[in-house]
Formats: sequence, structure tokens, C-alpha cells
Amino acid sequence: MLSFPKTGGFIMIETIRFGTLKWHHIINPTEENLQFLKDNFHFHPLDIEDCLSVTQRPKIDIYDDYYFLILHFPSIDKTNRFIRTKEVKIFWGKDYIITIGTSHWVVKDLFEKTLQSLSEEQSHKNPDALSGTSDAILYKILYRLMDESYTMLNKLGYEMELINRNLFERHAEKIIERISIARRNIIHINTIFKPQRGLFHKFESGEIKGYAENMEEYWGNILDYFQKMWDMVEDYEELIEGLSKTFDSMQANRTNEIMRVLTFISTTLLPLTFITGLYGMNVGLPLQNHPLSFWLLIGMMVLIVVSLIFWFKRKKWL
Repeated sequence: MLSFPKTGGFIMIETIRFGTLKWHHIINPTEENLQFLKDNFHFHPLDIEDCLSVTQRPKIDIYDDYYFLILHFPSIDKTNRFIRTKEVKIFWGKDYIITIGTSHWVVKDLFEKTLQSLSEEQSHKNPDALSGTSDAILYKILYRLMDESYTMLNKLGYEMELINRNLFERHAEKIIERISIARRNIIHINTIFKPQRGLFHKFESGEIKGYAENMEEYWGNILDYFQKMWDMVEDYEELIEGLSKTFDSMQANRTNEIMRVLTFISTTLLPLTFITGLYGMNVGLPLQNHPLSFWLLIGMMVLIVVSLIFWFKRKKWL
């Protein structure tokens, strides 16, 4: 960690050195931090202003001596159920990478592991031919973010597979909740990835030239990774839509079955209720004084029920 002096105190910026190459990491940027970057790196004031905001759209600003990237990647929340958007803000120059803000945990984790490996004098051997360029650091950051996003998508796919297996169970409330959460997460991932498709194409097309040679294959690998995830999201959209429609059809069919049974019971009881209500009146009725009147009424009602059952079966309503 390096301390940069400034009038009235110090500005704490975590820094990793690879010879002349530096990776600066600022977790919680303050006005002093950003002013220091503006004064020493001469970044555009609008880029500095974007570093204080947390609602920026994904973009890449191209300048003569640096690039400024704002990227979005999915991250699971503390409940391990809902996917949130995490911003990754990066200043990318020839001999430096600067990551800004409380970005995705992958960036912080990669920075800390790199710092630890340096402290153990393991990374001085430069086992990776790309380790001496800012393009290499950016590639590693993007690759780790893609890899984590891909793992998250696989978990989402496994969740939908479980939903598919449990679709025919009768715990409707739980299935509805799981389908709703999965659909919400898929829609959210779609809104994260869709605006960035053109952005990553700029790397492979050469519009984003970078500072190292022979990076086309590496940028192509990032694009392939992103395209693979985009295809997975589209497949998941179709799958969750199909599962939702299947579940709705099953619930509608169950409701129809319940209504059919209730209708049969109501239809059967209607004439019986009429007869019992009629003979409960204080008026003269046929057979009311007969010694077997009770059993005659019971037999009449049983005959009505049997006739209705026979009629319903003949009409294939049962």
C-alpha cells in the first residue's frame, strides 16, 4: 500500500507495482482521492464525476492516452437469492490500471491475491508472458469477472432444473416463488449484459487498440465468453417462460378439476335440498302421513343421485 502526500495529510491508495507498471485500487473514493487522480493523471473531469456515481450505464470513453471503462456484472446478494448489479470502473493507461469504487468483489479479491503473491515473492518470476502490460491486467480482471458470471449462470440453470423436477409437486406457493425469483434474476441479467454486447465487440474489432501487441486473440476469448453467457441467458429466458406457462396450465387444470367436483356436488345436492325443504313445510303433501314416508323419501333421493351420476357419466362429465 502506498501513501501519496498531499497538503494537510495523506491520500491512501493501494498500489501494486510490476516494474514501471502500476495497479492502483481505490475502494471508497473520496473527493481528495479523485482530485489527486485528476491532478496527477489529467483525467477528464466528467470521468472523475462518473466515479462518484453508482448508476452509470456501461460505456468506454476513448482518449489519446487512456481509456475509461464502466462495466456491469451480476453479483448475488447477501440472501443468496437475488442478483444485483455491480459496477466496475477502470482507468486504463499504457503503464497503469486504476480500479475505482466498491466494485465487484472479484476485482478486490484479485487485487488482494496479487498483492499477497507479490509479498511472498512468487510473482516476480513472471510466469505469464502478459504480466508486464496493462492490457494483461485488464484481461485478467475481465476474465475473472466473466468466469464468476458464468459460474453464477450455471447455478441459475441448476435452479431451473430443480424447478422443472418439482413442477408436478403440489407445493404451489413454493414453486410460484422460485419461478418468480428465477424469472426476475434472468431479466436482471439480461438488462446487465444487453447494453455491453457492442462494447465488447469493440475490443475484437480493433476499435479499442490497447497498448500491447497480439492481444486480438485474448480480446476474442473475452468476447467468446461473453457471447456464450448471452446465449445462456436467452436459453434461460425461453426455459423459464416455458416452465411458467406449464405451471400455469397445470394450476388452471387443477382448478378446473376442483370446480368440476364442486359443481357435481352442488348439482347433486340441489334437488335433495329442494325435496327436504319442501317436506319441511307445514302444508299437506303426498305420502306425508304414510308410515313409510321417511324411507320412501330416502329412496327417492338415492334414486335421484344414482340417476344424476349415470347421466354425468354418459355425458362424460365425470
